[in-house]
Amino acid sequence: MRCCFFSSNDNSLLIVSINIEKYYLRVLADQIMKKKIIIASIGFVILLVGLTGGYFVGSFAPPHESTDVNDSLSWNSDFTRVAIKSPMDGEMQKAYFYGSKSKTSQPLVVSLHSWSWDYKQEDTLAILSKAKDFNYIHPDFRGQNWTKNACCSEFALSDIDAAIDYAIENGRVDTTKIYVIGRSGGGYATLSLFMKSKHRIKKFAAWVPLSDLVTWYEETLIRKLVYANQILICTNSSDGKLNQSVAIQKSPMHWPTPIEKLENTKLDIFTGVYDGLEGNGPIPITQSINFYNKVLSDLKETDSSNYISNSEKLKLLEMRRPLEDYGKIGNRDICLKKKSHNISITIFTGGHEMLYEFAFNDLIK
Repeated sequence: MRCCFFSSNDNSLLIVSINIEKYYLRVLADQIMKKKIIIASIGFVILLVGLTGGYFVGSFAPPHESTDVNDSLSWNSDFTRVAIKSPMDGEMQKAYFYGSKSKTSQPLVVSLHSWSWDYKQEDTLAILSKAKDFNYIHPDFRGQNWTKNACCSEFALSDIDAAIDYAIENGRVDTTKIYVIGRSGGGYATLSLFMKSKHRIKKFAAWVPLSDLVTWYEETLIRKLVYANQILICTNSSDGKLNQSVAIQKSPMHWPTPIEKLENTKLDIFTGVYDGLEGNGPIPITQSINFYNKVLSDLKETDSSNYISNSEKLKLLEMRRPLEDYGKIGNRDICLKKKSHNISITIFTGGHEMLYEFAFNDLIK
C-alpha cells in the first residue's frame, strides 16, 4: 500500500482510493490462495487415504480401535487356492491351504474369516502358521454373511468340516492337534463349530464373537448399522421384520451345548471391553458374556462365582475397566477372567480386535 497525502484536489483523492482498493484486492487474493492450498492439501490427504486403504488413518486411530485386520499378507505361492466339494449340495467351496513340509505330522490351524469377508481375506494367522510349518486352511464357508446359506447355516458349517477333511487328506496333520480360531463373524463361526462340528478339535478360540442373531439384529438396528439389513437377508426375512425362527436356527446361543465335547476340547472366548461402543466395534460384550453363561448353565455349573454375575456385567458396561488385577494378555490389561471346566472367557482392554501374536501362541500352547 502506497502512502498518499490528502488535499482538496480531486485527483489526489482518486489516487488514494485506487491505491487502497489495490491493497485490499492483494489481501483478498492472498487469502484465496491460502484457502486453495488448504483445500488442495485436504484433497491430497483424502486421495492418499483412498489409495492406501486408510493405512495412515489406521496408524493414528484410537489405541483400542482395531487397526490390525487384513494387514500383513498377500496370498502367495506358499498358499494354494483349492476347491472343495460340499457334501450337502455339491457347491464348490474355495479355500487357501498350506501343507506342512515336515516329514512328521504337524498341527492344523483352521482360521475362519470375518462377517463381511470370504476366503480371500488376508490373515496374519497364516503367516504365523507357516512360520511354525503348521498345516493351515482358510475356508470360504459360503462367503460373506448376507446370503441364505451363510450365517452359520448347516451348509456353512458343513463346508468348514469339509475343509478340515480336505486338510487331513492332503496334509500331514496330527489329528490330535486341530485348532479352530476366528474373529468377529469368524468368532461367531467358531462358537457355532464348537456346538456342531463332527471333528474332534483340541481347542476353539473365539475372538469378539456374536452368538445371537436375534439380539444382534436389535443392537445393530438401533445404531443404524449395515449389519441389520444383512441379518434380514441371511434369515430369509421379509417386509423389514426379522424372521426369528431362522435367526434362532443360525444362533449358537439357542442351540444345545454338546456337553460331552468339553471333556476333550477347550473353548476360549476373548472380547474387548470397548466393543459395541461407537467407533470401537459393532458387537457388544454381552454377546460373549451371555454365551459363556449359557454354556455353564447347560453344564449345570453349581459354583456361582464361575459365572459372570449381573453385577459384574453392569460394572463392565458402566466403567469399561478392570474390576481387579487379573494380569495381562499381550500388553493389554484383563478386565475380567472366568473359567469353568474347559471353557473360559477373557475380557480385555481393547475394542473389536484380535491380538494376533498372543492369539496364535495361546491357541497352540
